[in-house]
Amino acid sequence: MSSLVTRVKLKQIEQLIAKGKRLDGRGINDYREIKIEQGLIEKAEGSARVLLGKTEVLVGTKVETGEPFPDTPNEGVLTVNAELVPLASPSFEPGPPDENSIELARIVDRGIRESKAIATEKLCIEPGKNVFVVFVDIYVLNHDGNLIDASALAAVAALLNTKMPNYEVEDGEVKIKTGYTPLPLKSHPITVTLGKINGTLIVDPWLEEEQVMDSRISMAINEEGNICAIQKGGSGFFTPQQILEAKNIAIEKAAELRKKLGW
Repeated sequence: MSSLVTRVKLKQIEQLIAKGKRLDGRGINDYREIKIEQGLIEKAEGSARVLLGKTEVLVGTKVETGEPFPDTPNEGVLTVNAELVPLASPSFEPGPPDENSIELARIVDRGIRESKAIATEKLCIEPGKNVFVVFVDIYVLNHDGNLIDASALAAVAALLNTKMPNYEVEDGEVKIKTGYTPLPLKSHPITVTLGKINGTLIVDPWLEEEQVMDSRISMAINEEGNICAIQKGGSGFFTPQQILEAKNIAIEKAAELRKKLGW
């Protein structure tokens, strides 16, 4: 966006937000329409697609056997990767993961990990030797803002859809048997992102708002309304009062989404 267009757009967005309105007709604390589909990828152990307005994210999960980390020999492993598919946005380029896709994967990973969403101790086959490794692969198919919340929702929805292979250990070898069991989950975290434009906090910033906001804050909230992870982005800052305000809004919106999604 050119600087002139940005200034005009910023002025328009600021004027509306001052009245509690937004360019797309929402209130400042409203999410866009959310749609979730599960079980779309036949060859994956689990999958989900989320539409957040026009933002579209697909997540597939795979469950394989591998070695645990040395410091957690009795726990399975979670690995999250994100790919910003070039067709999704003119700003996405082909090639290895850039800082945006790395940050996206880390925020989603932290929300799942810090909320203890997966019962990782139940993924242990042989302590120190063999565990199940859960791969969560995020594909951004269309970027119209707030990739963080869409990706986090899609990741948890995919984990809820994930099946683990049945197995037995014979002579020190892991043998996969027929049949599956659901991935053991303890929590379903919901991540809520707020942007800051001219001192005002807005929920679920879409693309045009992201292009003019100076900072954002994302909070992963568990069922008890506790914050499990926080990530701040952008060059601007949040005052202590704004962080407290963001916390209250995030907890309220997470509870609303949880009720709507049946989580």
